[in-house]
Amino acid sequence: MNIHDTIAAVATPPGRGGVGIVRISGTEAEAIARHLFRTDGPLTSLASHRLYHGRIHSPETGEPIDEVLLVLMKAPRSYTGEDVVEIHGHGGPVLLRTLLAEILGAGARPAEPGEFTRRAFLNGRMDLAQAEAVADLIDAHSAPAATLALGHLEGRLSRAVEGLYARTTDMLVLLEAAIDFGEEGETALDAGALAARFGEILEDLRTLLGTYAAGRVRREGFRVVITGRPNVGKSSLLNRLLGEERAIVTPFPGTTRDFIEETLLIEGIPFRLTDTAGIRTPEDAIEQAGVAMVRRRLSHADAVLLLLDGSMPLTPEDEALLGEMHGRPTVIAVNKADLPHVLAEDRLHAFRPLHPPLWISAKTGEGIDALKALLYAASCGGEPATRDGALIGNLRHKLALEAAKTHLERGGEALERRVSPEFIALDVRDALQSLGEITGRTASPEILDKIFAGFCIGK
Repeated sequence: MNIHDTIAAVATPPGRGGVGIVRISGTEAEAIARHLFRTDGPLTSLASHRLYHGRIHSPETGEPIDEVLLVLMKAPRSYTGEDVVEIHGHGGPVLLRTLLAEILGAGARPAEPGEFTRRAFLNGRMDLAQAEAVADLIDAHSAPAATLALGHLEGRLSRAVEGLYARTTDMLVLLEAAIDFGEEGETALDAGALAARFGEILEDLRTLLGTYAAGRVRREGFRVVITGRPNVGKSSLLNRLLGEERAIVTPFPGTTRDFIEETLLIEGIPFRLTDTAGIRTPEDAIEQAGVAMVRRRLSHADAVLLLLDGSMPLTPEDEALLGEMHGRPTVIAVNKADLPHVLAEDRLHAFRPLHPPLWISAKTGEGIDALKALLYAASCGGEPATRDGALIGNLRHKLALEAAKTHLERGGEALERRVSPEFIALDVRDALQSLGEITGRTASPEILDKIFAGFCIGK
């Protein structure tokens, strides 16, 4: 990848639409635009950040390709920090392909995935956490996810991390001063004051890390696996929650062999519901594979919705499942509340559920609103945002913060043992390395390649 090339790509999604946009970025962007663009009157200059109406013409034939609006955004006041031209034409796939081909023929090259945003990062228009937020904002599947991404794009997380970075740098300065001048007696290391600084930074690090559960739920959704023995009404419950006939329902056990996954919004949070095969002793190889798949899904779930049949007593299979759920975040729902209540609730107390069993009816809808409220409460178990509103929801950020915390804890312990400042400084430098990976101060080219490869072309 040559970052000095002029690049171009279609910036709007594939398909037909009222408007389609082609974006050009680089030193030749304005020259390429002038080569292709014609107006009804004379065009002596292109003023920055002003829309011009005209047509794109083929230089070879002179024939018009499309009627467009064109805008030039001069560096550095553009998305990439370079000269950027956007051509707003009609959103037909053929028109956009033709327009892009003319731009490439005039001297640009096709942009790689995320290359516009990568240039914005390299040119100092945004840091790495903000660049990642661009992709998150585009990919957001709910309003909370979009709000979280927009906060990151505006620098909320970056400011929190940069604050930690600056304070950690101040500690390193003190340590290096003690290393350089300690033997001359000019700079004595105040171990007590430095220990207090370690403690304050670590406290704020832990607070920020504590927001990951809540941030991840907003960013990715909350994974709920519906489980239970066969024929308790799991598929009927999924259909009731979704408000549509998504899963096949029959009176015969073992109808669901594979899993069905759908998304339900509750209070703006996407819940990724998975309807699974009933867990029992498998009768054939296919059912055995289905049960094995259920157990894998359970191991990755944020919460389990365990369904029981209230029209009959607990069975050994029910009791085995209740035992398996010990230690897992589990919501217990007792289905078929529209039938005589036969299941004895006191039998459930021995399994120490987190809440009283909730009676519902997948058939009539009784208790479904209360069940949604329980699921929503289960999703809100994460810590609230920090004082400045920062939340983390990206695993990469979490791992970097955990690494920084580990290094600072090690440095603080070394300080308590009165280890030489040189060794404490090594831990502090490692912490800075980890913090810098979040905003891109210390991110390697390999990290950048991995992040931007996940972007769409044109962004």
